[in-house]
Amino acid sequence: MKPAEIESFFATLQAANPHPETELEYTTPFELLAAVLLSAQATDVGVNKATRKLFPVANTPQAILDLGIEGLSDYIKTIGLYKSKAKHLMETCRILLEQHGGEVPRTREALEALPGVGRKTANVVLNVAFGELTMAVDTHIFRVGNRTGLAPGKTPLAVELQLLKRIPAPYMLHAHHWLILHGRYICQARKPRCWECSVAPWCKFKPKTKAPAA
Repeated sequence: MKPAEIESFFATLQAANPHPETELEYTTPFELLAAVLLSAQATDVGVNKATRKLFPVANTPQAILDLGIEGLSDYIKTIGLYKSKAKHLMETCRILLEQHGGEVPRTREALEALPGVGRKTANVVLNVAFGELTMAVDTHIFRVGNRTGLAPGKTPLAVELQLLKRIPAPYMLHAHHWLILHGRYICQARKPRCWECSVAPWCKFKPKTKAPAA
């Protein structure tokens, strides 16, 4: 995709949704960190159902620790891989209290040092909570980057670096959300909904899919 096409691609996404937001529900950086940690290989809908019950009871590192591993597990047991996620979240809370005064750190290195927090999770927190110009490449963004020709790459990191290089600066803050939402609802894995796609004119995917017969 050429620079002029990329500009049009993101201008179109921006016009349709000027202020996109994560579909994970949170009110503080710690709630966001916890929600993203819990969302690995799970849906935002499923995580939100659990955190709607968890966060009113425990939404700080100390409160999570006070629940204990079994208490925390009871709240998140509907989420896939909840046992390992409970351990990671408990250990993350302990580190936040011991090393960061109970606050979510604002550097990639400190975030990635937390159990269960990889590069993607760190990028989400830096972008959504702190307004950093990062790109968290999940399965949706990886697919969109490759399928459209926006940022081809064989690994999530390769796609991330391409996107950071190619997306015009005015769009970088919200680009992560536009691409995730586009992949989740339009450029879907099994069959992209090309007939509904506003950015199809600049997409390199061929042949474009057609709407199902009525």
